[in-house]
Amino acid sequence: MYRHRSSNQGDCVAMHLYEDLVAIKPSLKLAAAVRQRSPLLDVQNRRRGLDARRGGGTFGERRPAGVAVDVSAQGPTATVAIGIKVKVLAKAMIKQMGRVVKDLRNQASQFRAGGGNPICVAIVGVNQAEHYVSYEGETSFSTTGHGGFMHPYQEAPEAERRLIADAAPAFDEFLILRFRATNQPPYPFQWVNYKDVRLDYAAALTRICNRCKQRSLG
Repeated sequence: MYRHRSSNQGDCVAMHLYEDLVAIKPSLKLAAAVRQRSPLLDVQNRRRGLDARRGGGTFGERRPAGVAVDVSAQGPTATVAIGIKVKVLAKAMIKQMGRVVKDLRNQASQFRAGGGNPICVAIVGVNQAEHYVSYEGETSFSTTGHGGFMHPYQEAPEAERRLIADAAPAFDEFLILRFRATNQPPYPFQWVNYKDVRLDYAAALTRICNRCKQRSLG
């Protein structure tokens, strides 16, 4: 079941992206630094001394006296080198689009707060299922295909158009991942086109690596 507003879901996606960056480009200064446990992945997404909202995960310079937790080099950071914001649009996409775009743009600004030149990344999942069920406590709500209860596949094209036009310019890398999920038992999930997902993700990783080199992280 999709857990609405569960922040650690975005954290998990962000953590894997950082690991993939190191895996595909072991020659990067970034990879060498990770092996030496600096910089760090901050799973709390907080920079000490700065009042900035949390993202999906931030990767930055170790704070003095910061202690890495384990081999994945986690701990508190003072700066942001790479910031990732993760969003999932499952239903009622157009209704919430204004808030989603504002949240994404604000997060990019927060990553850049406090100076530096961080690489800002957004990963947005867009549902294209033929129907969807959401839950508020014990009450369920099913899409009907009309009125304010449009099916995900009906809203997805316009949602993507608005995201690309209004939110993407605020980020260095903006990745849309298309999936199908009904949120009903047995909770099936599939990518709309798995080959495209792999190619788009790999291309995004390559571009991020290139930016790491341009910004003295590679």
